[in-house]
Amino acid sequence: MDEITLHQPPTRPWGSPNLSPFCAKLECYLRMAEIPYTLSRFGRGESPKGKMPYIKIGGAVLGDSQLIIEDLERRLAAEGKHPLDEGLSARDAAIGRIVRRTLEEATYFVGMYARWKTNDGYAIQRAEFKKWIPGIIIPLIRRDITKKLHHQGTGRHSFEEASAMGADDYAAIAEILGDKPFLLGDKPRTVDAALFAFVDGTLGYPLDSPLKQGVARHANLVAYRKRIRDRWWTDLPALP
Repeated sequence: MDEITLHQPPTRPWGSPNLSPFCAKLECYLRMAEIPYTLSRFGRGESPKGKMPYIKIGGAVLGDSQLIIEDLERRLAAEGKHPLDEGLSARDAAIGRIVRRTLEEATYFVGMYARWKTNDGYAIQRAEFKKWIPGIIIPLIRRDITKKLHHQGTGRHSFEEASAMGADDYAAIAEILGDKPFLLGDKPRTVDAALFAFVDGTLGYPLDSPLKQGVARHANLVAYRKRIRDRWWTDLPALP
């Protein structure tokens, strides 16, 4: 496979892979699939989707974490290697898709509410973002995200209501995970990169919120996070 450069925010805040669950998801996939890569800073102007992360590979620039993963899965198959989702049944593929879409299109906005709309969360975000972007921009980001949360719908709820919705999402996923090492069985699949990113991002965020408490109540999600960090993220601080 051609050399991959992964562009994303440069920090690993709070002992987690990334500020963004989508960046953490893509980098976790690369590690799970044993695809070599190098890291570089994020530049909005060259991102094909105007978002992070994006990659450069073989002269091409690809955006959107899921589209990138699907492209890399095809490349692995074309090279006679083993994509993470190789041999996945149609039913398990459907379960994985529903879980991933729940996290990325619903639960994600609850996390953004906690991080940007609440004053305690915003204080944490502001301190971290100031490490790599001008501080004057951060209030503008907050205003933009708050507007988007309102238009999307999650921001119209109280924080308690939104957090309860997110906690119920994680409860449903914990039920699907059960006592399996990975969401769909004994081996990691692409959905595990997404699930890990969201569980780790919630449990690792230094804000004690109803959402974080909801995830922490599920011993299997806590153990899942540790299991993946211990195997693929040994460069991060070890969890107890």
